[in-house]
Amino acid sequence: MDRVPRTPPQPRPAAALSTGAVARRLGVSPTTLRSWERRYAIGPARREAGRHRRWTPRDIARLELMCRLTADGVPPAEAARAALGGGDEPPAGAAAPAPTPGGTGALPLGAVRPECRGLSRAAVRLDAPTVAELLEAALAEHGPVTAWEEVIAPTLHAVGRKWATAGERYVEVEHLLSWQISAALHRIRPAPEPPRTPPVLLACVPGEQHSLPIEALTAVLGQRGLPARMFGAALPAEALHDAVRRTGPRAVVLWAQSRTTADPALARSVAGIEWGLRGARSRPVLLLAGPGWSTEAPAPRTERLYGLRSGLAVIESLAPPRAATGAAGAGPFAYGS
Repeated sequence: MDRVPRTPPQPRPAAALSTGAVARRLGVSPTTLRSWERRYAIGPARREAGRHRRWTPRDIARLELMCRLTADGVPPAEAARAALGGGDEPPAGAAAPAPTPGGTGALPLGAVRPECRGLSRAAVRLDAPTVAELLEAALAEHGPVTAWEEVIAPTLHAVGRKWATAGERYVEVEHLLSWQISAALHRIRPAPEPPRTPPVLLACVPGEQHSLPIEALTAVLGQRGLPARMFGAALPAEALHDAVRRTGPRAVVLWAQSRTTADPALARSVAGIEWGLRGARSRPVLLLAGPGWSTEAPAPRTERLYGLRSGLAVIESLAPPRAATGAAGAGPFAYGS
């Protein structure tokens, strides 16, 4: 019996993306995409009912070429003509696009989320409004923990790598991006704090100016209704000791970015601070965060934090201290299970 020849399965067409999704991937605002469509006819090939734009992979490839050319200084009109013409050759007098997506100034990102590439492109262009918009979108869509780990932190690391290999160039990119990230984190509204709950105290060690990671941790703690007191960069040692005594925290998080700022003697002194009535005195759990600290704990009741998600889990596992009768502070506490 003759076999009926099989028709080979046809590959599924790639999913078309909305204007917002494409904007986040490319690091431009949706308004910019609509402006390019109106001015240069570089728009999507298809629309759905209700005039919703849907961008196919071929449409996005044209936009990516236009972004690379404009990042290299090509006027938008010329970049659009090159993109619509197939993009085999750049306009006369223009630098050839770099193999790295985004142009010669693109950041070395590797395999990351599309939103991360879009954020990096906007940061390299120093496009502060778009950086702010993309950060807000990432935080709203993924939540602060995933947004930090998979969008924000990879972009910051890429800026650092670019800066380290380019002399004094790209410092302005790091400063602009850091400012916008800090502003976006500060806009996260904290949940109401439960009454009479000891806070978590967060600070950078003296001389340490890099505070973004503990700003992210502070924002997440606040969002989850866990009381936190953030003291920012380079808190003097005496002020840190006073703050611990005055707040009676359940934990103290100390951030050190480098070995030159990490101070084991300071860590031991903070871990030894006591408060409360005699016979029912308490001490904080000390949590050391940042690459500056060694893996060995410098004092009892001290633990290293690694990453935002795992650090949050450690803090949430701390059992609140028992209230000391008649004391302004709180009694001793231990790790939860």
